Amino acid sequence: MRTTTVFLAGIIQGSLVEADIHHQNWREPIKASLAAHLPDADVYCHYSQHPTSITYDLSRIREVFADGNRRAGACDLLIAYLPEASMGTGIEMHEAHAHGAVVVTITTMTANWVVRAYSDRIVPSLAAFDELAASGELDTLLTERRRLSHD
Repeated sequence: MRTTTVFLAGIIQGSLVEADIHHQNWREPIKASLAAHLPDADVYCHYSQHPTSITYDLSRIREVFADGNRRAGACDLLIAYLPEASMGTGIEMHEAHAHGAVVVTITTMTANWVVRAYSDRIVPSLAAFDELAASGELDTLLTERRRLSHD
């Protein structure tokens, strides 16, 4: 069975003005859902690799941001968690979509142009994402995308 590379994207700093981050407790439920329903997934979580990135100097920020965008462009599946807008996640979604990945977005911002333009599926909550994964639809989306990329 082919390994599915997954990029876990989502809000970190968002629109916060101060050097702070949003709670990151949304990451573990997504990882657990993937482990249960897409066991071949190789999940990359940029935040897990850079939990103190809010303290990075500009040179390191640019380096880490470029690496994240490269990884997003190279994945099979990008899962974006967006309780509110996130510029970085929007760029990661664009890169994933532009390079042929499946993009699933967890958000209620269904009128947002970036969400609409780059998402293959939009679900409103973590529970709805788990239901999507349990239903086999992630497998179906990935299989179809792989088939189209070989045609």
